[in-house]
Amino acid sequence: MSSLDFEPLTYDELPEDRRPSFGQALLPVLATVVFLAVGSAWLGMDPHMPLLWAIAFTGLVGYYVLGLSWEDLYDGIADSLLMGLQAVFILFTIYALIATWISSGTIPGLMYYGLKLLSPTVFLPVTAVLSGLVAFSIGSSWTTVGTLGVAFIGIGSGLGIPAPMTAGAILSGAYAGDKQSPLSDTTNLAAAVTNTKLYDHIRRMRTGTMLAFGLAVVGYAILGLRASGAVPTGRVGNIQQALLGTYHISPLVFVPLVVTFGLALRGYPALPSLVAGIFSGVGTAILVQGVSFTAAWNVALAGTEPKTGMELVNGLLQSGGIQGSAWTISVVVAALALGGLLETTGVLAVLAHRLSESLSSVGGLVAGTGAAAMVTNVLTAQQYMSIVVPGMTLRNLYEEHGLDSSDLSRAVEAAGTPTGALIPWHAGAIYMAGALGVSTLSYAPYYLFGFLSPAILFVMALTGWRLETESSEKAGTVPSAD
Repeated sequence: MSSLDFEPLTYDELPEDRRPSFGQALLPVLATVVFLAVGSAWLGMDPHMPLLWAIAFTGLVGYYVLGLSWEDLYDGIADSLLMGLQAVFILFTIYALIATWISSGTIPGLMYYGLKLLSPTVFLPVTAVLSGLVAFSIGSSWTTVGTLGVAFIGIGSGLGIPAPMTAGAILSGAYAGDKQSPLSDTTNLAAAVTNTKLYDHIRRMRTGTMLAFGLAVVGYAILGLRASGAVPTGRVGNIQQALLGTYHISPLVFVPLVVTFGLALRGYPALPSLVAGIFSGVGTAILVQGVSFTAAWNVALAGTEPKTGMELVNGLLQSGGIQGSAWTISVVVAALALGGLLETTGVLAVLAHRLSESLSSVGGLVAGTGAAAMVTNVLTAQQYMSIVVPGMTLRNLYEEHGLDSSDLSRAVEAAGTPTGALIPWHAGAIYMAGALGVSTLSYAPYYLFGFLSPAILFVMALTGWRLETESSEKAGTVPSAD
């Protein structure tokens, strides 16, 4: 089952004898919030065990309160894991790719030349713009972050820019570019589940996306001005010398970059493009860096521990390989399992139905859709569900209000896709934090696009700006949000 084939249970499809009441639907949701708050925020635990508590509680509610069989619950978990399997595979692959690109000299080479070309004043806005261009070109925020993003973290550290600021700029560009790319899986998914033509969806998102991203770039320019002049004397030169003393840096080290992005630009999916990047990274490590065949492949498995003679560089270029992905992937699997249980028990369908009953105005409907996408992100920890659940549940309501389907597709993606990276147990946030080496809570204040994208959606919804009903399209006017 691909993400595009997944169809959640709607309220009307739930048999009456197993349809939870609103109060019953709230039980596992409130329990999940309490478990995560107590376990992660209060006790300082990793999210694994609080998620396990939530899985167990939701399963017990499904079995004893709603009368589902264990087989039903297992099937719900399996369906969710199957939908998220591509994300798990990409996690395995990206950890191996980062390690091989370090061993091949690709990431050290990007750092070396980046330190030559960039200054602290312009680094953050340039990072956001370049990340956006790359993500738009290849249609993948994850690939952008796991490749160029890692190099930008190293360059920023060399320039004296705090890693959380750099991570925020990378994510802002990556998600903004991804949302406008016709190659993006989430962009295609949002169009598909709302019965919207792809390019109609992209055009409807453009105003809000560009406004949010433009404000984010301005914010990074201001942060860059504050960071200028913070580079210790000689540090850039020392980093470059440490890199040159450890790696052979020449244009040949960028072959893996060319291969990976070349395949992505030709329309190949993210996973095969990244796997090709691993093979080309291993080949470059053997042919350019002189690493043995066995050692080059061992790096993909076990990661890198470079000894450059400079502690800062060693820390930046240390990676865990496939073995280092276990913590991240185990959280993703637990979060996917919980999301599957919440879906199969009917909790999500009941909550979405109650939301639809409370929405009467056009502006309230669009704003409520965005809020529903964000809540679904929190509960299911996957951006596909944040698009699919409100997108399929509310589309009849949009027809009743005479709204264009692109208003719905814009709402679910503007609020669903970028906000996942702000939720510590979300698959996207776990991936971004692991790839960049910066915790979610550390980069969150600087991930400006993640806040601005839904905020601008809400402003547009409540003011009626850029909302169109069938009658307003014919008359050439924009309706009020009242």
